[in-house]
Amino acid sequence: MDSHVVISDSKSTTVDHDLQGEVLAEYGASVASVVTRTEEALLEELGDGDVDGLIVDAGVPVTERVLETPSLRVVGRAGIGVDNVDLEAAADNDVTVVHHPTYSLDEVATHALSLLLSGLRRVPQYDRSTRAGDWDWTEGAPIPRLQGSTLGFVGFGKIPRRLATMVQGFGCELVAVDPFVPDDEIRSQNVDPVEFEELLSTVDFLSVHVPLTEETTGLIDEDALGAMDEDVVLVNTARGSVIETNALVAALEAEELGFAALDVTDPEPLPSDHPLLELENALVTPHTAWYSEASRRQLSRGIAADVGRVLVGDEPHNEVTVESPWV
Repeated sequence: MDSHVVISDSKSTTVDHDLQGEVLAEYGASVASVVTRTEEALLEELGDGDVDGLIVDAGVPVTERVLETPSLRVVGRAGIGVDNVDLEAAADNDVTVVHHPTYSLDEVATHALSLLLSGLRRVPQYDRSTRAGDWDWTEGAPIPRLQGSTLGFVGFGKIPRRLATMVQGFGCELVAVDPFVPDDEIRSQNVDPVEFEELLSTVDFLSVHVPLTEETTGLIDEDALGAMDEDVVLVNTARGSVIETNALVAALEAEELGFAALDVTDPEPLPSDHPLLELENALVTPHTAWYSEASRRQLSRGIAADVGRVLVGDEPHNEVTVESPWV
């Protein structure tokens, strides 16, 4: 074997390690699989510098110290977002970073829709109530009608566009805010572009789809939550830190927000005693929107192949840089 790749997966299940090993072997690379969640643990696995490639999931911090590993040439982020990778340090150390920007578009859009409908119809409350022996339609009341309501998107990249297509038949008004997407492009998806403040004040349902950056961290804060109607259903399948958790909990506890349906949280995972897990008007899934068996195989193959391309001197298909963190 000409090179060596470490697959560092915080959950040991995000990618198919055996499949990745088979793909990388085609590029002359050997593979070692480890479970790490901290910088120190990852540095220990990287050792003195015989690792050429690194593949990580969202829970593995790829810091400046990690990227200074002398032999490291490529980092594959097994997913779309790269907020756990120091892209500037990667550039400074001539380390190529690749990701997979399209592998789970349908899955995330479908999960966002599932969360939205579950929140709208108060499915968690009805399920808990029925399991407790009740049979009471008022348990989830009041429930608004979906038809004629307004669904807003914070961010309008590939995933929310897919979601917008899915909900076209529901009879909703669709609005979106994204300073990086031209208004005409938003309108071409039968969605009206609006300013952020207008979005907050008009939506009945709000779905978050922005990358985690300095600008988007805490974007949905106390003021933003206060600007929304008290019956709004808020869905987040992007990154937990886009929403200020304490402000969200306070709004839900005070019933100043109708429902929060979250696939991502801050922190992640939530402690077992976190108030979000106790609230009747909140639904939390374990960062699983990306998952289907097909998407997992696609991700495993795609990232391994792109890492392999870099190792043999070919151009990767999905390089990511400071200038274009989410392609």
